[in-house]
Amino acid sequence: MRKKDGETAAPAEEQPQEDQGSVPALDPAGELAAALAERDQLAADKADLQDRLLRRMAEFENFRRRVEREKSETREFATMEAIQHVLPVLDDFERALKVETADKEYARGMELIFQRFAGELERLGLAPISTEGQKFDPHVHHALEMRETSEAEDHTILAELQKGYNFQGRLLRPALVSVAVAPSSEKRSDQ
Repeated sequence: MRKKDGETAAPAEEQPQEDQGSVPALDPAGELAAALAERDQLAADKADLQDRLLRRMAEFENFRRRVEREKSETREFATMEAIQHVLPVLDDFERALKVETADKEYARGMELIFQRFAGELERLGLAPISTEGQKFDPHVHHALEMRETSEAEDHTILAELQKGYNFQGRLLRPALVSVAVAPSSEKRSDQ
């Protein structure tokens, strides 16, 4: 390069250099120690990030399972509610089938429809509660009538007034029953 007055500038090598002494030169052992410390810090950061990732993955898996369980419970509850509203229709159907009719083909057709309807409800998880001849259980039976009789054991179910049902192992509706009790003269002699 030329200056205005014709003088040539000194080459770049001859230019005064910046002060390189501002950063102290490390010896190889110091550089090695710094690199090892940085490596250890990066390894600790990596382990921390991996731990956090595993925890997030576990939290997400737990969340997914909880959502699936809640969806299943909601579906089961909705089905249970719908079936509970259908039970009176099922009861009416059973009562209608007990009435004698002159048209046997009509009665047979109604019986087949009832069997199919009851079968579908059973497939969904509806199960009738057995009652007659069983001991009274207040968890699944509701006593509407207590009859004194010596023909049956005390607290034995004599008759089913309305069927009770379980839905997928849970009580949906208790059975309405008539229960035998020992006559009052027998009760006094036992005491």
